[in-house]
Amino acid sequence: MLKMSVSLDGFVAGPNGEADWVFRSSGGADSTAWVLDTLRGAGVHIMGSRSYHDMAAFWPYSDMPIAPPMNDIPKVIFSRTGIKNTPVDPSPMLAEAKARNAGRHGATPTAAVLQSWAEPTVASGDLVEEVLRLKEQPGNYILAHGGARFAQSLIAAGLVDEYRLGIHPVVLGHGLSLFSALRSPVDLHLVSMTPFASGAVAAVYQPA
Repeated sequence: MLKMSVSLDGFVAGPNGEADWVFRSSGGADSTAWVLDTLRGAGVHIMGSRSYHDMAAFWPYSDMPIAPPMNDIPKVIFSRTGIKNTPVDPSPMLAEAKARNAGRHGATPTAAVLQSWAEPTVASGDLVEEVLRLKEQPGNYILAHGGARFAQSLIAAGLVDEYRLGIHPVVLGHGLSLFSALRSPVDLHLVSMTPFASGAVAAVYQPA
């Protein structure tokens, strides 16, 4: 399952990684409840290394309602080179999140929370083989978070069996497209559509 925020025209970030548009139409009680329902049902979070570094710098120190499932559920990080001693500059998404949630960012994390981010499982092998291996394990669904390149790779490899998209009421015109790595069209079946007071919409699709 892939959870992503996208613009109305299918971008996950602006040309330079801009993400301020995500926060302008998110954070309401209704959209937060929808996100929480998605997060709590996951058996494991998977993500690319950039998203990992951003989230590890944010969620352990947050007292937002979304923080507990992000901190408590096991993580698998996809990186060919590992996550240790790999300097990564903070992304615009992280800077925007910290700025907009300054009043709720600064909580003191427990040792268990810090360990959950400091010692995740690292998948460094072939993407398809690693994901299929995870799918064979018992437990709840696998929830993928991105970033953009990781999500594009999952989609291109046909590994996404459900899309949970937060579609925001903005048209960017240019940026990082979620589906740009597809080699051919993919038909999708609409499972549900949930509108929010902010104007955003949660759309759940599965491959037809």
